[in-house]
Amino acid sequence: MTEFNLRISSRFGMLASAGLLMLSGQAALAQTGGEQITFAKHVAPILQEKCQVCHQPNSVAPMSLLTYDDALPYAQLMKAKVSARVMPPWHLDRSVGIQKYQNDRGLTDEQIETIVRWVDGGTPFGDESDLPPPREFPDPNRWQLGDRFGEPDMIVKSDPYTLPAETQDKWFRPVVETGLTEPRWVRAIEMKPSYPDGRQIVHHVLTFLEQEEEGLTRLASTATGAQRSAGLFMEWAVGKVGEIFPAEAGKLMLPGAKIRWEVHMHAMGTEMVDNQVELGIWFYPRDYIPRNRTVLRMFDARGQSGLDIRPGEITVTQQFHVLPAPARLENFQPHMHMRGKAMSIEAIYPDGRQEMLSRVNNFQWNWHINYVYEEDVAPLLPKGTTLVITAWHDNTANNPTNPDYRQWVGWGDRTVDEMAHLWVDVTYLEQEEFDRLVAERKAKEETN
Repeated sequence: MTEFNLRISSRFGMLASAGLLMLSGQAALAQTGGEQITFAKHVAPILQEKCQVCHQPNSVAPMSLLTYDDALPYAQLMKAKVSARVMPPWHLDRSVGIQKYQNDRGLTDEQIETIVRWVDGGTPFGDESDLPPPREFPDPNRWQLGDRFGEPDMIVKSDPYTLPAETQDKWFRPVVETGLTEPRWVRAIEMKPSYPDGRQIVHHVLTFLEQEEEGLTRLASTATGAQRSAGLFMEWAVGKVGEIFPAEAGKLMLPGAKIRWEVHMHAMGTEMVDNQVELGIWFYPRDYIPRNRTVLRMFDARGQSGLDIRPGEITVTQQFHVLPAPARLENFQPHMHMRGKAMSIEAIYPDGRQEMLSRVNNFQWNWHINYVYEEDVAPLLPKGTTLVITAWHDNTANNPTNPDYRQWVGWGDRTVDEMAHLWVDVTYLEQEEFDRLVAERKAKEETN
């Protein structure tokens, strides 16, 4: 095990502690001019910006935080959750790697300190005139990417499935025709379980694109990385909305394409009748063919011996993946279950240089966040780069989400089993384009 791995395996559990996250009292007072922290002036704007999109009636959160009366009974819980960086669900290590993401929902140190000081100060409401006007939130059941692209060009639904009130986890795998009659390039994808019941029982969803690509010429081979079968189309889990591909990249769907679903559901004590998941697809214009084809890759971290976690221990596993062509990584999405605690992705360049790209150090198994890189920092990696994926699992009594620390744990689909992999959209690039993008980014960095 490397020095880095040993250091992190002993420290990752402490990185989320409140002591490391809090600003000094003197600095916090300076930021507010020494005034009293109130709900109306200081806390409400934070809740509006970061929390209320989920914490509102009929949304995914268990309670509303729209008003002072809503928030007051949960003040101590709010303090605990934000101090531990469990809420809002953004569990990235802010001390290493890339820090610019398109969908950053996390709180700053200053925002955390504001909430903590408000609770510790007695949760005062403050002056009514300081209260910001209520936010108007769109329909939570709408297509989220529709705000940018309009209604999807194609909607594919899984077959209905009725889940009993009490049962083992279920995996439903229907195959559904898309009805596509011409080749189309995909610019964005979104999935959503039925609202609101489906969101309670669906753990995650995989969709696979089944189509015959053999015999195609430029249309299927226009981008490095094209394969005979398109394979995994999209993965959805709580915390992930969809995928938007860069302007010069996309996924190719062909006439006769089918969607093979894998819907993982778990019972919640109430029968859920005819649950369905919807897949929304937005296409590029018919006359536009992007230069590159994006492939959703699963980068494993189980290692050569597989995932075998001893009772009462913290386990570190690691696996290496060599890129077959120049590529840009579009996102970072760790996937583990109840004992998962941390995961990282490092790049070892062909010249031997090492770089930490991203790391989650406070993984929460019921939130599978897709961390989408800002375009100007998305990793550009040359052919032959080795990606090092490292996972940490905590199978001890100190892990509050561990169902039974006395058990050996191996790889499996159930949430009480374990997994250890990353979902990454990889856009493979031609060498000429890769060189151009690297040169452009270097020139921009030198200018700044």
